Amino acid sequence: MIHRLIAQGEHQQQDFKYEISDARKIARTLSAFANTDGGRLLIGVKDNGKIAGVRSDEEIYMVEAAASRYCVPPVECHMSIHRVEGHNVVIAEVEPIEKRPVRAQLDDGKLCAFVRIADENIVATPVQMALWREDNNEEGSLLPFTAREQSLLRMLAEAEEPMTLNRFARLSRLPRHRAVHLLAQFIRFGLVEQQFAGHTFVYEATQDL
Repeated sequence: MIHRLIAQGEHQQQDFKYEISDARKIARTLSAFANTDGGRLLIGVKDNGKIAGVRSDEEIYMVEAAASRYCVPPVECHMSIHRVEGHNVVIAEVEPIEKRPVRAQLDDGKLCAFVRIADENIVATPVQMALWREDNNEEGSLLPFTAREQSLLRMLAEAEEPMTLNRFARLSRLPRHRAVHLLAQFIRFGLVEQQFAGHTFVYEATQDL
């Protein structure tokens, strides 16, 4: 089983950890897994897939601390120990949560939500945070579709350069908080997609207008 998982490499739902020395850093991964599609940590495995093993009790304690103390709200994490090639490998599995986001506590005490993209933990954008707020709003939401909204969608559809949040706010002449809310609404109603490209998030219209 362990060799089969290692053969998959690191990806959106799997991460390798040689060891755990900082529970806060692990909290970022748990936050990213919980906020995206879930995932598992293989602890005692190097980045190249070589099995190094760990002292399982210590690793489990650190993951439990990350899940319960440094994730807000706490994350449920199922852990199991596997003996492979004379070494202990710990698997820590996290399910996606229904009510996002899970935030991780950073070194300075601040809370920050992460998402998992490919094999990276990425800080959630203000637009993503707004989307989650809408998801948690039991009353639902409406999108006014006036000439103003149509014009901004056309601007997105005809953009020749990647449209970041800052660029959208500048070109639309909207206050930043309004630009965030509007992009989130466009995404919610399937009019715009959020893409991660070149280490930044960009926004593209889903159809020509």
